[in-house]
Amino acid sequence: MSIIQNLGVASVTQAFPIISPLDQFEVTNLIGFNAPLLGYINISLTNLGLYSLLILSVIVSLHYFSNNNNKIIPSKWSIGLESLFASINAMVRDQIGASYEVYLPFIYSLFIFIIISNLTGNIPYNYTITTSMIVSIGLSFTIFMGVTILALYTHKLHFFSFFIPSGTPLALVPLLVLIELISYVARAFSLGIRLFANVVAGHTLLKILATFLGQMFASGLIMSVVTLIPFSIFIALIGLELAVSVIQAYVFCILTCSYIKDAILLH
Repeated sequence: MSIIQNLGVASVTQAFPIISPLDQFEVTNLIGFNAPLLGYINISLTNLGLYSLLILSVIVSLHYFSNNNNKIIPSKWSIGLESLFASINAMVRDQIGASYEVYLPFIYSLFIFIIISNLTGNIPYNYTITTSMIVSIGLSFTIFMGVTILALYTHKLHFFSFFIPSGTPLALVPLLVLIELISYVARAFSLGIRLFANVVAGHTLLKILATFLGQMFASGLIMSVVTLIPFSIFIALIGLELAVSVIQAYVFCILTCSYIKDAILLH
């Protein structure tokens, strides 16, 4: 009897496979090459690497087709990209100040990369590279290191006064230095974790709801009609996820500008 029950459970599992909503974030090998050359060589192309190349191609193509080619009347793509550049320019100018021009190309490139990565990840069955800890924390840690080097290059040893608030009593200096140091080092992870957590949470929620709605639509005609109500909410959540993709790119860049300003002015 138990064998029959096990077979029944196995057949149901095969007919309705249980797929974890976190499987969409797994980094998998697509193409691998192993060769006993120079000791041992293992070359592989993962979905993370493939979509990184696709994101780069999309960004280059977007700027190529948005080129005005010295025409008097710009195209819609050119107007849209120039408007985006003007918005990033205003954000950097307001956050960093008079010396913002030096950092504008970096902030613009960072914003374009994150927003294109987030938006293309919302296409069904696509992989979102910002849901990878390697990408998100890697960006955050790289920015942290760059900002620290900038502060040391600008202020030399005076940079360490950043960890001692003005007017601090001498007895509290060790405690406050430790607190400020932990707060400063947390920047190396806070940017990436914020981006990673928001994108992963949104994609996980959409995956769970999509699976649930798919089962309800397959339950019968009456249930399919009833499911139209939660399906409309699901569509609204997709719009919200698109908005989150843009907002996270904006928040990431505006906090990066804030960190650069702190490195320049030490406050």
